Amino acid sequence: MKTNLIGLVFIGAASLSLSGCVLNIGDGESGWSGQEGWEETQNVNKANLSKLSLGMTREQVSILMGTADFNEAYIEKDKEVHVLFYRTQRTNGDGKTTKDECTPVVLSNNTLVGWGEMAYKNI
Repeated sequence: MKTNLIGLVFIGAASLSLSGCVLNIGDGESGWSGQEGWEETQNVNKANLSKLSLGMTREQVSILMGTADFNEAYIEKDKEVHVLFYRTQRTNGDGKTTKDECTPVVLSNNTLVGWGEMAYKNI
């Protein structure tokens, strides 16, 4: 009986002392650890865009640029088209990356054929 009473007192005290503890693991959407996160990503992406060369393979582009923020793909006649979008500019301070904050990188039949808005509009 005395052991049960001591256990209850311990559990009660522990629950009262832990009730004020909060663990914030994020909302799972923003993905940024403050302003430096998205700014660093944009700067790295801009620097890597300047290293692209027409004719690179999709694998070479992926190694250089990393994982795209968005992507699109379709088949038109005899060509397979992939568009990879990389964050390069901030338009809204909402913590979420949107396509209008990205530069498109266009690949046709797994070969880099262009990047930027003009390349995206001309596919």
